[in-house]
Amino acid sequence: YGGMGLDFSYNIAVAEELGNIRCGGITMAIGVQAGMATPALTRFGSHELKKQFLVPTIAGDFVACLGISEAGAGSDVANIKTTAVRKGDEYVINGGKMWITSGSQADWMCLLANTSEGPPHQNKSLICLPMNLPGIHVAKKIDKLGMRSSDTAQIFFEDVRVPCKNLIGEEGKGFTYQMLQFQEERLWGVATALTPMETVIQETIDYTRQRKVFGQPVLHNQTVHFRLAELATEVELLRSLLHRAVALYVEGKDVTKFASMAKLKAGRLTREVTDSCLQFWGGMGFTSEVLVSRFYRDLRLMSIGGGTDETMLSIICKYMDILPRK
Repeated sequence: YGGMGLDFSYNIAVAEELGNIRCGGITMAIGVQAGMATPALTRFGSHELKKQFLVPTIAGDFVACLGISEAGAGSDVANIKTTAVRKGDEYVINGGKMWITSGSQADWMCLLANTSEGPPHQNKSLICLPMNLPGIHVAKKIDKLGMRSSDTAQIFFEDVRVPCKNLIGEEGKGFTYQMLQFQEERLWGVATALTPMETVIQETIDYTRQRKVFGQPVLHNQTVHFRLAELATEVELLRSLLHRAVALYVEGKDVTKFASMAKLKAGRLTREVTDSCLQFWGGMGFTSEVLVSRFYRDLRLMSIGGGTDETMLSIICKYMDILPRK
């Protein structure tokens, strides 16, 4: 379908390199295209559906977005309210999606919607939804704390009709497909955070080496150089966990627990690195002129998007068999 036929480890290599871009919004947009909106279509979609949506997306002719979150259901995917009711050979879609990256300019959406009245984990389906259909309303581009260059939209659906053949895989399997899709999204997210953290640490070293306070470079204070050494060590530990998870994923293993651990650690470590380093920049760190303040804002999303820290902890507890049963 126009790709190179490489395994998932190459996605992660690309994601790490994209971290050299000094703007999180660009990396995230590419991530949605390559590792968030397309894995389920690649894995479970029909040949016709792949020709219609995957081929132009891989070529870069189509922009894709992922429609999961809603105003009342973010990480709580099972609680989404958007419906796709089958009428003849079409689905009629009503509802809305929130915080949709690339939503204002997307050509199609990988949409998760309720297609039956059944149990919440068995009543959902993924549908390829062209974004130029009547009844699709892009309400607004959302103003955000960070990732400010990223197109993040609120979208409403009003009696949107889409052919039933646009269903990805089997009806009712959407929740399961999305949980699998989340694994690639979370691993991609972790990979994109590694290089920015290294960059922030190195730029902080360079700045504190030349910035003098009380007659000596800021870097010469033990509290500063010890802290930077700790942070660099934490980044390397996260990279090792990521690479282990990716190797197991390529082998076909279930990496839900490791992917969740890596995502949790990445969310917390990006906050730790940017906050600690910003402090060492002093007043300059609080300006918009330096990279550390941008990544302080941009990387804050790591603990929220693609599943919150708290959701990651619940998944890890489930795999450890220590999560209380309802």
